[in-house]
Amino acid sequence: MENATDYGKDVLDVINERQQITYNELTEVMFSRGVPKDRLMSALALLEANKAIASRSSGGILTYYVLQADNALRKVLVVEDDRNINKLMALSLGKGFEISQVYDGDEAVKVVRSSKPDLVILDLMLPGRDGLDICQTIKSDPSLSNIIVILVSAMDPTSNRFKGLKYGADYYIKKPFDPVDLRTLVTLFLRKKGKKFDALIDLPDEERISAEVERALKEGETYAIGTLRIDNLGAYAKRFGERSAMVILRLTSQLLQDIVKSKSPNVFVGFLNSDEFVIAGMKDGVSAAAAEMQQEFGAVLPFILQDEGYKQIDLNIDSLFESKEVPRLSLVYTETDKESLKSRRSEVLESRGPAKGNIGTYTYDELQKLLGRDNLDISITRDNNGVHIRVGKGPEDEKAE
Repeated sequence: MENATDYGKDVLDVINERQQITYNELTEVMFSRGVPKDRLMSALALLEANKAIASRSSGGILTYYVLQADNALRKVLVVEDDRNINKLMALSLGKGFEISQVYDGDEAVKVVRSSKPDLVILDLMLPGRDGLDICQTIKSDPSLSNIIVILVSAMDPTSNRFKGLKYGADYYIKKPFDPVDLRTLVTLFLRKKGKKFDALIDLPDEERISAEVERALKEGETYAIGTLRIDNLGAYAKRFGERSAMVILRLTSQLLQDIVKSKSPNVFVGFLNSDEFVIAGMKDGVSAAAAEMQQEFGAVLPFILQDEGYKQIDLNIDSLFESKEVPRLSLVYTETDKESLKSRRSEVLESRGPAKGNIGTYTYDELQKLLGRDNLDISITRDNNGVHIRVGKGPEDEKAE
């Protein structure tokens, strides 16, 4: 009688071919090979139990990732003063890691310097040095900066998430945390095969966004697709630096993923390699997610300005913007008109020439045009050192020359 092991190698081969694949894509491939759903699910469960793969829901999409074979145990330091929570964090990680636990901020810095863990799970409120200070110490030291830092806190995430990302934290989790989510994040940060896991870039990519565009065209008017744009991010980068703009981009990404996961799980979110995110799904869900995201972004804006040296006790936000000293950051949601989308799609396919009949996957440039924006002044580049924001010339700059 066939069992999960019989299909496990085939399933792993399919995932390994792409290094990561969505559940829907995987089921299409395996069903075409005659693998029934129950056998596929059993094989996936077995592969996850054996730590050959890991799965995570991001942007409304369940994705499976191939993990590296790990001969050496990766070192994880848990820093949390509440002993019960500290124990829960350690237990959440399960086997496969060398776990150390400390309960004091000053002690944490000593352990980080002496043992150089691969990843630190870090509470914010600690006796001695607080979590933000420890995070900044780690990320500002060239000998420690490659250590992954995940902040976990029950404190107000609006300001602390922003500060944590500014100081170099790789992710921020709110308490009470989901043990499975914590374990998955640690596993992906430390063992994902291929390019380093990045919570921003690992949002659904151009292949998944392309499929969502085609779906939106087939669905009725109750299904919406549009973009959430960080307006004036390019101007902000020119004023305060590209690193500051990247922090805002990462902040927006993590806030949006949290909102979709907790309140709108059927809403799709993708990243357009620019100052925009794609958001799609049933119109009510998309509108609700976009509205809440705009509210969250507005709430964090004063902390962003304070961080750049503007004191709210002295300066009114509106008057500060009106002075044109600071670009007015805002989050703008634009729903894409279906007729306009069809028209732009025809233009994009026509521009491909002989290959126009084969839709395949749209490029990021094509997707930006399809969704109503191109020739952007900001883009994302990637190299072996990570992800970078690049600001180019805008129309006003070109006219000035």
